[in-house]
Amino acid sequence: MGPHRKALRTTAVGAVSATLVAGTALGIAPTAQAAPHPVRFVDIAGDGGTVLKANVVTPAGSDGTRRHPLLVLPTSWGLPQVEYLAQAQKLADSGYVVVTYNVRGFWQSGGEIEVAGPPDVADASKVIDWALAHTPSDARRVGMAGVSYGAGISLLTAAHDKRVRAVASLSGWADLIGSIYAGRTQHVQAAALLDGASLVTGRQSAELRQVFDDFYSSNLAKEPDLIAWGKKRSAATYVDRINDNGAAVMLANAWGDSIFPPNQYADFYEKLTGPKRLELRPGDHATAEATGLFGLPNDVWQDTERWFDHYLRGEDNGIDREQPVRLKSRAAGGYEGYPDWKSVGADARKIALADSRTIHTNVNSGADGGVVFLSNILDQVAQLPPMASIPLLPRRWAAVWQSEKYATARQVRGTPRLHTTLTPTKESGTLVAYLYDVGPLGLGKLVTHAPYTFHGRTPGKPFGVDLELYSTAYDVPAGHRLALVVDTVDPLYIEHNPSGAQLTFSSPVNDPSYVSVPLREQ
Repeated sequence: MGPHRKALRTTAVGAVSATLVAGTALGIAPTAQAAPHPVRFVDIAGDGGTVLKANVVTPAGSDGTRRHPLLVLPTSWGLPQVEYLAQAQKLADSGYVVVTYNVRGFWQSGGEIEVAGPPDVADASKVIDWALAHTPSDARRVGMAGVSYGAGISLLTAAHDKRVRAVASLSGWADLIGSIYAGRTQHVQAAALLDGASLVTGRQSAELRQVFDDFYSSNLAKEPDLIAWGKKRSAATYVDRINDNGAAVMLANAWGDSIFPPNQYADFYEKLTGPKRLELRPGDHATAEATGLFGLPNDVWQDTERWFDHYLRGEDNGIDREQPVRLKSRAAGGYEGYPDWKSVGADARKIALADSRTIHTNVNSGADGGVVFLSNILDQVAQLPPMASIPLLPRRWAAVWQSEKYATARQVRGTPRLHTTLTPTKESGTLVAYLYDVGPLGLGKLVTHAPYTFHGRTPGKPFGVDLELYSTAYDVPAGHRLALVVDTVDPLYIEHNPSGAQLTFSSPVNDPSYVSVPLREQ
């Protein structure tokens, strides 16, 4: 690992420590003291006898004479078992038995971090077993929910345990490789944040430490092992099992999720055949759900409770009759409903990428995807995404194409796609494509972006590139234009450009280059 990556990990450890301390100070832990329902702290034997620290909240007046629906909530990566107590209290008010537990390898729970591996899934089933034996819960009405790590474990458990009838997966992943290795590019800031958090709050297994080291090292010989490791931990691998089991699945994520981008959730959603719902909002990883963890009003958690009320309690609350895909633009405004993901951005328009552009690599042009968490939180609360002066971007290091000026506003919805022909001077390389909203003065606000890495190409031989940018919902004002910018360095990612390399983008007559921009039908 290079010195800059060691420094990045050290910074991540400090940032995570401060965040966790601040979170506890702000009120996550004290929730238990003011709880209107008694909270019982228990030890549960997980897979292989590993002790899992858990807490149980039951409905008021529950005396064992009747059974209640059960909700099991595994904790997020690096957070303690009191994470969900505010929501557990609300859910108990609605008649649920709620068991939340610290996943193995973190805080006081035993074992080592398995990253949603088979022992974590087996643990979740053991927690369900314990709850059915020790609480007034109903085996016919079992649900799971969680944020981030807990979301991923919940989805995987629904594939392996038929008792799970409903899931709410919030800011999680369905495809681990499609998240932190999308575009065959290491998302190094995201990985460093996860690495740092696990070093501060947990116990990494030897396997996990090796995975992180292989990830940072860019050793292509280890790539097949990394991909196989990630697929084993991805619900997308087991989507047929989830469909066969018939669990009702709600997925919620943020447009700017720095760790688990929304594309992989949307792809997974389309493959589900049972009851399903997809919600996408402004924000970064877990920021849309955060206020709900403190007991404040929160629409993600409100919809989560409605989801369980319908599919576990049989309440006719209308959630099954609403449009199942619900999006909120990054600009001010309410929610938009769609019958499916394919209907989002159905009116796609192409921006031609005419003429040839050659750029040099290894230098940051000034076009960037921002900083993990910080940039997308600013966008969420103040509509201030990463910006760049498009006219001032150095054309030696950045290729730039712009659309015409739009006479009317454009509502970008869905997944922009880049198609181009690339001729490298080296066999490996990385590019990052950015889509900007450009105002009259040339200031560009980032709409979306995505990285792309290639290996084993013949220098001087052109090949086609098809790249999905991260899905988004962004409103471009009238009088603005869109610009596609491509460069080769972004602090969010590890780049693979040999020294002195150049990339040439062309648009052959028989295969023209373009960026396809999905627009909301007016």
